[in-house]
Amino acid sequence: MAFLIILLVIIFIIAFKSIKVVKQAEVYIIERLGKYHKIADAGLTIIIPFIDHVRSVVSLKQQTMDIPPQGVITKDNVTITIDTVVFYKITDPAKAVYEIQSLKKGIEYLAITTIRDIVGKMDLDSTFSSRDAINDQLRVILDEATDQWGCKIDRVEIKDITPPADIRDAMEKQMNAERNKRALILQAEGERQSAITIAEGQKEAAILQAEADKESKIRRAAGEAEAIRQVAEAKAKEVEMIYGAIKNSNPDDKLVQLKSLEALEKVADGEANKVFIPFEATAALSSLGSVKEVFKDNEKKTK
Repeated sequence: MAFLIILLVIIFIIAFKSIKVVKQAEVYIIERLGKYHKIADAGLTIIIPFIDHVRSVVSLKQQTMDIPPQGVITKDNVTITIDTVVFYKITDPAKAVYEIQSLKKGIEYLAITTIRDIVGKMDLDSTFSSRDAINDQLRVILDEATDQWGCKIDRVEIKDITPPADIRDAMEKQMNAERNKRALILQAEGERQSAITIAEGQKEAAILQAEADKESKIRRAAGEAEAIRQVAEAKAKEVEMIYGAIKNSNPDDKLVQLKSLEALEKVADGEANKVFIPFEATAALSSLGSVKEVFKDNEKKTK
């Protein structure tokens, strides 16, 4: 009875050692008598107990490695701290196990030295403005170096770049100065644009006012000319009517002379100190003198 129990235990141990279940996205590195034998893919795998041995379990999923923050000296002798993360995937499990003692340590040390080499050729400002370029250079160099280890570097990302405290203070002051400068420039530009707009508005207003004054004067002059023309036409019609009336009445010379004297009397009543008598009026005046003498002779005879 005891022998059967011992036999069952031995069979269980052999079965346990022989049957292996490999998980999805993993592989087993199988060695036989200390030598590489095969790679067991996902699923059920049978090995020979005490002869075959599972050397390592390798994950085929994409993995991340956080590189510890490293102090790096830039080209302009400024020490900055760079924090980096590497995304990689194992493409050849056998090489990842047998070509290097520790794949993660190899990637970490290679990333540190590469970062120092790349950033050491750049100044401080370039490190902040060229993150993408640094990431690409790191990825290319690491991918070429780790290819012999059966590893593929998919991405390299710089998480943070931390300059010293005094450099940060100087950068903040510079940034504030630049902001103030831009604000003053924008304010000056706004004031200039406002002054230009106001001047253009005043110019347009002056032009419109001048055009309005010009139009007003033109219309006023036209109105005055029209009024003068109408007055002249009215006077002409009045003279024409008077001339027609006189002509129709067939006046004799004495009546004409009498009307001329009446007109002369009206002229003499004016405000002028001097009166110019036309030559034609002198004949009428002499006739009046003769008439006056005739009246005087008649008066003497009657007496």
